[in-house]
Order: sequence, then C-alpha cells, then structure tokens
Amino acid sequence: MPIRVLLFAIAVAFLIAVLLGPLFIPFLRKLKFGQSIREEGPKSHHKKAGTPTMGGIIIMLALTVTVFKFANSSPELFLLMFLTLGYGLIGFLDDFIKISFKRNLGLTAKQKLFGQLLIAVILYYVLLQYHFDTKIYVPGTSWGIELGWAYLPFLMFITLGSTNGVNLTDGLDGLLAGTSAIAFSAYAIIAWMSSQMNVAIFCAAVVGAVLGFLVFNAHPAKVFMGDTGSLALGGALAAVAILTKTELLLAIIGGVFVLETLSVLIQVISFKTRGKRIFRMSPLHHHFELGGWSEWRVVVTFWLTGLIFAGIAVYIEVLQ
Repeated sequence: MPIRVLLFAIAVAFLIAVLLGPLFIPFLRKLKFGQSIREEGPKSHHKKAGTPTMGGIIIMLALTVTVFKFANSSPELFLLMFLTLGYGLIGFLDDFIKISFKRNLGLTAKQKLFGQLLIAVILYYVLLQYHFDTKIYVPGTSWGIELGWAYLPFLMFITLGSTNGVNLTDGLDGLLAGTSAIAFSAYAIIAWMSSQMNVAIFCAAVVGAVLGFLVFNAHPAKVFMGDTGSLALGGALAAVAILTKTELLLAIIGGVFVLETLSVLIQVISFKTRGKRIFRMSPLHHHFELGGWSEWRVVVTFWLTGLIFAGIAVYIEVLQ
C-alpha cells in the first residue's frame, strides 16, 4: 500500500473533525453538556467549569467515516472498531450520567469495570474463532511465550491498563490529543511496515481525527473529549497492540500513559501505608502544574516525552 493512502486517511479524518467542531461544540453548549471540575483538583482548573465535554464524539465520527472510506472489510477491522466504539460507549454513558446529575462521578467503579471486562471477554472469544495467535512476543524479536487460556486474563490486563492509563492522561488542554496522536503515528508505521494495511489505515485515521480535535482542544480548550474520547482511544490503542502482536511494546509506545498510571498507584500506596504523598498531586501532570509550570509547558514536555518513547519503540520493532 502506498504511503500516500495513509496520508490521505490522516488528511480526511483531520478535515472531518475540523468541520464537525464548529457544528458540534455549540450544540453541546446549547444542551449544557459542560464539564464539572473536581473540588480537589488544581484551583486554576475551576475556571474551566462549564466547558463543553463529550467532544470525543467528534473523534469517533471522523475516525469511523475515514476508516470505512479507506479500509477493507475484515475481522481485524471489526475488532478495531468494536473495541474503540465499545469503550467509547462506556465513556459516553459515564459522561452522560455526570452531566445529567451535575456530579464528578458517572458510572460506579463496578459498573465501569464490568463493561470493560465484558468487552475483553467478547474480544477473546472472537479471537479464538479466528485462531488468533495467543503468544506474546518480546519486542524486536520473534521469540514468544504461548499463553493459551491465560491469554484471556492477559487481554483483560492490557485493555484495562490501556483504557485507564489513557483516561488518567486526559487532564490538561491538548495533553491526551497530542500524546495519542504520537502513539498512533508510531503504530501506523509499525503496522505499515508489517503489511497490516487495515490496521495502518485505522491508526492514520485516529491520528487525523485527534489532530483535528486538537484544533479546538488546545489551550485554552473550547471542548473536552471526556471519557467518551479517552476510553475510546484507550480501547483503540489496546486493539492495535493486540492485532500487531506488540502487546509488550505498548508499555513503551504508551510510556506517558504508563507514567501517569504509576504516579497514581504510587501516590495511593504511599498515602495509605505511610500517610505521606510522593507527588504534589496525581496524576503526574498535576505534580508539575502545582510545581509552577504553566499548563502549556507541561503539555509540550509530555508531548516530547511521548515522542521519545514512540521513537524508541519504532526503532526496536522496525529499524534495528
């Protein structure tokens, strides 16, 4: 597949997202679908209260139209869209409940966990029907370990880790849109180099969609993607890692998401066991923000960090 097809997919998804923004954002504002800001968050964020959220719908629409325009129908494409839209639906329900009841919490933790695990179980069942490889491979090598039935709990770990890690990163204007564009760009290269054309087109469409969304989400944000977007992107990232058999490499490509998740885990464990906090606030981006960094400086630094992680991952998998 010529590289120009991927560039066209990026351009089309970007254009659709940019065109949808001016139509969709006023609609969200009219419905009063505004973001609620948690009281314990940074005080500088309180002025963001009321900013339209659920903008992840823009990303999913741009992605879906572009994918079905450029990609061919296949089981891989079905799985990619199933995880993306499935987790996006969970995020949509979470956002809708938050907005409807004017509170910071939407679905309960148990409800959200049940939905996430259910999608992972369905994914595992479909993979079995197509005799999918249940080995996990060491990045950059052909050496793998056959997991067999144990691939199911591994899938649960990958999907939960990806969706929640990406969700935690969505805390500053443009932070998640930029870091996810970088991660999916890396995966587009990996999929293209391994001749997985539908996966490459899907990744390119995600890149275009989130960059188009970034036009409206960059500081100061006119719209937030909400859990609708962050859970969808997390599910998409997990799906791509699974289909390209780079599940372990995901920890490097999504290095920023891993750091954000670890900061929360370390903070909780430290506070519960020692009564002390390691970070000023978690996730990690708030630690730097409360340390005096401007929001834009934190975002750009995390983008650059994500770019370094993505570059290392591509080198390991493709260039070495």
